[in-house]
Amino acid sequence: MDRQTLVREADAELIERLRDGDEVAFGDLIDAYSAPLLRLAITFVQSRSVAEEVVQETWMAVVTGIGRFEGRSSVKTWLFKILTNKAKTRALRERRTIPFSDFELDSGDEPAVDANRFLPATHSQWPGHWATPPQPWSMGPEGTAIDRETLDVLRRALEDLPHAQRIVVGLRDVHGWPAMDVCAALNVSEANQRVLLHRGRSRLRAVLERYFSDEGERTHV
Repeated sequence: MDRQTLVREADAELIERLRDGDEVAFGDLIDAYSAPLLRLAITFVQSRSVAEEVVQETWMAVVTGIGRFEGRSSVKTWLFKILTNKAKTRALRERRTIPFSDFELDSGDEPAVDANRFLPATHSQWPGHWATPPQPWSMGPEGTAIDRETLDVLRRALEDLPHAQRIVVGLRDVHGWPAMDVCAALNVSEANQRVLLHRGRSRLRAVLERYFSDEGERTHV
């Protein structure tokens, strides 16, 4: 039995228990998803307290809407879609407007990687190939200390990404969502999800390249 079948069967059982008023099932659902729902809500609204209210509104919508859930998506996708809609509404109310047209390729024709890193179209042998390829990274002898430092650099870089890229990269690479769930929760096309993910990852990689380059220079001073 494949994973999708197992998820569908588990979801069907969970929905049946929720419709029957099973408080244990609802408690398990809250325990499993409250933290990731809060992390996503924080990206839309201006404070943690408002994000917590959005999560509470989401749970209320689950309670009142469970009878209308048709099972066309996973329970997880359904939850996060509710959260996203609640957070968008709240962000507008709080005048922290984040147009969801942002998710329709928020950066126009912005290249994901500096064009100067590629060979020109006129190159005799390798037009369009890397001129300066990505460099491999090494943690060095300090090990864990550098790992923690690198995570801090990466976390700050993630926070600095354009809004749409930050959410897509966060859902895919931090929370481990598959592309299909991200598209469903954010109501974006697969193509746009893929471009936003690529641009966000490219920005993060560029930050890490600079960090490790600077670290190497400091080591050899």
